[in-house]
Amino acid sequence: MATTPVPSPYRTPSGGASLQLSFHPRSRTILILGSSRLAATRAYTALDADARVLILAPSLSSACDELRYRVSHGEVEWRDCAAGEEERAVEQEISKREGEVVLVCVTDTLLDLEGGQRSFESAARLHALCRRMRVPLNVADHPWLCDFSFPTTHRFPSSSSPSAPASPLQLALTTNARGCRLASRLKREIIAALPADVGDAVTAVGRLRERARTWDDPSTPAPEDPTARVEEVGTPLNEPVRQLGEGTREEEDGTERALRRMRWVAQVSEYWPLRHLAEIGARGDVEQILSTFSSTSSRPPSPPALPAPTSPAPPTTVTLAAVPPSQHALPLSAPKAKKGTILLLGSGPGSPSLLTLAAHRALTTADVVLSDKLVPQAILALVPRGTDLRIARKFPGNAEGAQSELMEWAVEAAREGKVVVRLKQGDPFVYGRGGEEVLYFRSHGFPPIVIPGISSSLAGPLLFNIPVTQRGAADSLILCTGVGRGGRSLPFPPYFRSRTLLILMGVARLPSLLPALLGAGYPPNLPIAIIEQASSPSQRMVASTLSGIEKALEAVGEQRPPGMMCVGWSVLALEGEGDMGVLDEGAEGWDEERVRRWLGGKGWVEREGLGKEWRQWVERAGLE
Repeated sequence: MATTPVPSPYRTPSGGASLQLSFHPRSRTILILGSSRLAATRAYTALDADARVLILAPSLSSACDELRYRVSHGEVEWRDCAAGEEERAVEQEISKREGEVVLVCVTDTLLDLEGGQRSFESAARLHALCRRMRVPLNVADHPWLCDFSFPTTHRFPSSSSPSAPASPLQLALTTNARGCRLASRLKREIIAALPADVGDAVTAVGRLRERARTWDDPSTPAPEDPTARVEEVGTPLNEPVRQLGEGTREEEDGTERALRRMRWVAQVSEYWPLRHLAEIGARGDVEQILSTFSSTSSRPPSPPALPAPTSPAPPTTVTLAAVPPSQHALPLSAPKAKKGTILLLGSGPGSPSLLTLAAHRALTTADVVLSDKLVPQAILALVPRGTDLRIARKFPGNAEGAQSELMEWAVEAAREGKVVVRLKQGDPFVYGRGGEEVLYFRSHGFPPIVIPGISSSLAGPLLFNIPVTQRGAADSLILCTGVGRGGRSLPFPPYFRSRTLLILMGVARLPSLLPALLGAGYPPNLPIAIIEQASSPSQRMVASTLSGIEKALEAVGEQRPPGMMCVGWSVLALEGEGDMGVLDEGAEGWDEERVRRWLGGKGWVEREGLGKEWRQWVERAGLE
């Protein structure tokens, strides 16, 4: 009797994909057969990767102009190779160069203008030869003879000047031989969708990363292991660290300081707008950004853009003693300095389409915008280029210092008569420390205007069809945080079957939160959904049970902060035909079957992106 296959608890490979690699053939040789424009393109690609290039073709005089130029200038080698002699020549070169030949490219299988074209039989013999000599081969227009293929590529330029070296950023895209022309079109559309200076952003982050490694002693880079761990796939960006205070920096050794700096660079890479990153190098901000770590105070130094706070000077009376009094005269005095305004603004879960009208107007008309670290690029892109935009320098361990710095910047700018937007993710009063800022600004003479935002605690589950309350599944909810003040853990409320538990700021602490939930009486088979980057095009939901969610999160790959957790039976309430019997009498006896049906025999449910209907409606409504 046939047995039913057991579903894998991990992602099932579909097959048919290419293994995408970044290959570095520095100072090694790539053989190219042919002398057409395609051969010239292959040669340029190899030279840009610092490889040596050897062209095998019948006659240099019949080669394309670009190849003749590169040969005459010593950029590539040339070897005359008569038709029918290619196999012997390839074998000789691979043997003679003793392991230095890393790739062979056959380009003359395409019909050129002269009518010459290598036959399939000849290409097949070259394929057998290279396979025997263990050198990967590419044959143009014959994918079944290829060990590798060339994707359509683009290397982003530096926007600083036309003569500057190209940036390190490269784009490669493949349709796996299903549509080369379409791949070129898709590449163009991706390039057009990115900022023109995105290459500068990559260059700037590279400088930040290198400087962070050598900050303590430029002659001795920090050890690779701790810094590499920060960029390891799956390592949480917001992994808990010790908070900095007076004397904390002196207690850290070099490895701890390097790890903290590299976490900061990783967070800057993830959270800061690309425009902001691109301007780092142009403004010379690399040293200033990292100088925060050399201070012994918990508060980082303020940038020079705003002066130190001063008390506003009283108005000066202007006396016109030499002017005879007139019945028409008016008392003259210098105009009073304009008093600034502080707006405490919630940006919602992340999509510009979910901003309130008041929030949108404030962002586009403010003089200064002081943003939290997690506010996404799509929101910050609404800030006009001439506006002074600053992002919280909330590097790991410096939450308190960064918070104080932002509040002081706001008061300084308001004293200059400016309109200041203090921009927060979600709603300012839902774990946004908005209350502290209201009191601080009020005590300094600037009671803020508070503009609410849609909280991701409600919008995140909704965007994945999870109702936080639902008749028959959940009649109440509790919202809590996964981390207390100063990074301390907090007790969870006790389990009630009819209640949904929403946890903000806890995904990075999942391994320690799960035992706490189980200890508070939450059953291991209780559904939990982790929702990341809610309302953005890259939003994702990973759902499983309390006993399976940690393995699920590891399996789906790199985390996408910010994230939240939704715990309770409401997670599966709207799945399929719906499940509104969770609160019925005796429903607990069906929980295992309920969960099995929901997960479909797998270990978890994963969904990505905004729904098609949502995207179409937003586009039709002109909201993005």
